Amino acid sequence: MSVSKPPLDELRIERSTVREPESKTWMAVAVVVIVLILALVAMFWHSRSGAIIVHTAVALEIGGGGNTSGERTVLNASGYVTARRAATVSSKVTGKVVEVLIEEGMKVKEGQVVARLDDTNVKTSLDVAQAQLESARTAVDETRAQFKQAEQEFQRATNLANKNIESQSDLDKAESDAKSLAARLARQVRDITVAERQVALWQQQMDDMIIRAPFDGVVTTKDAQPGEMISPVSAGGGFTRTGIGTVVDMGSLEIEIDVNESYINRVEPGQPVVATLDAYPDWKIPCQVIAIIPTADRQKSTVKVRVGFDKLDPRILPEMSVKVAFRETGGGTSTVIRTILIPKSAMQSQDGRDVVFVVLNGRAERRAVTVIDTQGDDSVLSAGVSAGESVVVDSPAGLTDGMPVKATKL
Repeated sequence: MSVSKPPLDELRIERSTVREPESKTWMAVAVVVIVLILALVAMFWHSRSGAIIVHTAVALEIGGGGNTSGERTVLNASGYVTARRAATVSSKVTGKVVEVLIEEGMKVKEGQVVARLDDTNVKTSLDVAQAQLESARTAVDETRAQFKQAEQEFQRATNLANKNIESQSDLDKAESDAKSLAARLARQVRDITVAERQVALWQQQMDDMIIRAPFDGVVTTKDAQPGEMISPVSAGGGFTRTGIGTVVDMGSLEIEIDVNESYINRVEPGQPVVATLDAYPDWKIPCQVIAIIPTADRQKSTVKVRVGFDKLDPRILPEMSVKVAFRETGGGTSTVIRTILIPKSAMQSQDGRDVVFVVLNGRAERRAVTVIDTQGDDSVLSAGVSAGESVVVDSPAGLTDGMPVKATKL
C-alpha cells in the first residue's frame, strides 16, 4: 500500500507566525536604548545646570595704585638689615671684671661707663710712681740750694784770685763744684719729667680699668659677668671673655643685598627702592640705593649693594630679613595708572602665576592678574580684572574655569 504524499500547501512556511516574536523583541530593545540615552542626556544637562554657590566681591577702581610718575619695578631681591656702626665693647688690657653696668636693650651714650675691671695692682703702681715723683721734686729743691751756694763760692774765689789772695787750685775746685751741681740739677729736673710721665702712664692704665661706650647706641648682647676674666685678644681654649657686650648704633641701620652680577646693570646709586620686612609684610618702606660696592663675589657671582632707609623706625632691627624692589623712574611726564582693589582672599597661585576667578554670565572665568601692592587685607592689581566685576572670594575646592556658579555677594 502506498503512502500518500502531503500536499504542497501543507509544506509552506507561515512567515507571519515566525517573525512576530522577533520584531517585538527588537522594538523592546530599541525602547530601552532610547530611554537610557534620554536618561543620560537628562543627567548630563542636570549636572551642567547644577551651579556651585560662591561668595563674590566687587572689584574697585583706585587711582595711582603704587605706580605713579612712570615708576616700575625692574628687579626684586632679598637681603638683611645691618648696622653700619656696631662694636663689641672690650678692654685694652687683660683683667678681672668686678662690675657690669649694662643690660640687653639699654640705651647708652658715648663715654658712658659700661663696666669696671679690678684695678688693685694698677693703683698700687700708681701710688709708687707718685711717690717717686715727689722724691724727685724734693731732690731737685735740695740740689738747687747746693748749686746756689756753689755758685756763690765760685764767685768769691774768682774775686779773691783776681786779687792774688786765693790760689788757682781753690778757684778750680770752686768752679768744678759749681758745674757738677749744675749738671746734677739738670739731670734731676729731667728725672722729674720722667716721673711725671710714669705717673701719667699708670693713670692711663687706671682709666683703662673703666670700660666706656664708644658711641651712642643700644646694647644688643651682654657677654660678661662680674668675676670673669676679659682680654682684648682671644685666649685660645680658655674661659677668658673678649668683650663685655655689643653696642649698635640704631641710626646707622641699612640694608645689604647681594645682587646677581647678571642684573647689577639694573641698579644705580640714588635709585628708589621699596623694602618689605618679612616681619611686617604689609609695610612698604621707602628706601634708596646708597652705593654699589665696586667688587664681585667670585664664589656667589654677586655684587653687594647698600640700601638706606629714607626714615628709620623702631620696628626695624639689625639682622632682620627683608625683600626689596628696585624701582625705575621713567623721567617723562607724570602719569597716573588706574589700578584695581580686590580682597586678598580672592587671590590664588596656579602654575606659578597669580590668578582670580571672575563670575561672568553665571560661570567662573579664570583670569591671570598682575599684583603690584598689598594694602592690609586687599591686593592692588594693575591688570587682569576690570572695575565693577565680581571676583570669587575664598574659592571652593574644585572650582575650575567655565564651571557654572551661583554668586552671593558678601
